[in-house]
Amino acid sequence: MDKKYNADVIVVGAGPSGISAALEVARSGKKVVLVERAQYPGSKNMYGGAVYTTALKEVFREDFDAIPYERVINSHTWAFLSDNGSFNITNNDYNTKDALAIKRFNLEKWMIDVVKRHGVYYIPNTLVKNLIQENGIVYGIKTELEDYYAPITIIADGANSLLAKEIGLRNKFDSKDIILSVKEVIKLDKKTIEERFHLSDDGSMGVNKQYFGTDFGSIKGIRNLFMMTYLYTFKDTLMLGVGVNLADLTRNKLNINQILDEVKKHPDISPLIKDGEIIEYSAHLIPEGGYKKIPKLTSNGVIVVGDAAGFVNGVHFEGTNFALISGKLAGESAINALNNNDFSERSLSVYRKKLEKSFILKDLYSYRNVIERLYSRSDSIAIYYPKKIKQFFEIITSANCVSKSVQIRKFVFSIFKDRKFSDLFKDFSSIFKCVMDVFFGK
Repeated sequence: MDKKYNADVIVVGAGPSGISAALEVARSGKKVVLVERAQYPGSKNMYGGAVYTTALKEVFREDFDAIPYERVINSHTWAFLSDNGSFNITNNDYNTKDALAIKRFNLEKWMIDVVKRHGVYYIPNTLVKNLIQENGIVYGIKTELEDYYAPITIIADGANSLLAKEIGLRNKFDSKDIILSVKEVIKLDKKTIEERFHLSDDGSMGVNKQYFGTDFGSIKGIRNLFMMTYLYTFKDTLMLGVGVNLADLTRNKLNINQILDEVKKHPDISPLIKDGEIIEYSAHLIPEGGYKKIPKLTSNGVIVVGDAAGFVNGVHFEGTNFALISGKLAGESAINALNNNDFSERSLSVYRKKLEKSFILKDLYSYRNVIERLYSRSDSIAIYYPKKIKQFFEIITSANCVSKSVQIRKFVFSIFKDRKFSDLFKDFSSIFKCVMDVFFGK
């Protein structure tokens, strides 16, 4: 075909991975076109609320100090919920500035302003219908209005990447490999948030809470879900959301909005959101297939990044930092290919090598079996053990004139009475194997 290129690189998708890739290429003096389906930055994207500073600094460098964050997330709580209580583990580090609470709209609007200053040609409100290809080589994109041509196209179109599927780089995800997350932004005045969460008024303190366990609520089937709940504090809003495996939702015929409503009634959560006004609702698909479901990442003229590549660590709620760094590495790989005038799959495969040296593939490999193993024992981990933890602390915190040693012996014996030895073995074997994978991974 007659190749009249409009740009050196086309990036499809203006989320963190696409923006990062576009910025890296533009900094080298190359011409970049960034195409986004949404009308304005961040309008169709969603995340919990925290972005990690190391990745931001690595990508945005001298622009980092202007990032529009609202709070520093320096208090992290992991809570195991039961029907009427919880067991909490909290880590506070008020000297750290590793994670920032940033609203997605503000973050991506700021990021778009940065890339435009570096010369990226940004095209919003434009749907990419197809990739332009010939003889297995991608030369550009076909949009609703016009075609754009470049020797390299970077695909950053999200978890359900239709473009990567179109050229056979990935298959359709199984429902068990996808999390549906819904989130509400709840308006409260700044003073109320600071009083409820014991925060300073200068933005230097913020809270992230992650909740596990489903042994509560009146919805039939809610006990059998593999799900997590999260809450983040902002200046004058809270973000509260749940993530549920699609396979569980389908099998139990549940509406995720019902689940979120039930979560909001829990005595650990309801006082924190009391009198709040819901000002925003959003939903998002999150890839959770992990290392085993990573698609083919390159082809002739193509690189896949971010959620489209399945780069999410669901155990630690990490996705944005994976997106930012994978985009940066894709940008570096594109620059190398442009400088060598070689856009073949072999040339672009340096991207995979860069990923293998980074934390991205090292972490995904280490955690390759964790979600699958936890999911296989979800009833134990989400229901039985949180309940037992609660019972244990009820014993040691009560003063009911009954011997503590007698109560603890009964408690231990109750576990063996409740659970078959084979179930206990499977539970602890799964947890032990998860720990070993993480410690002795790459």
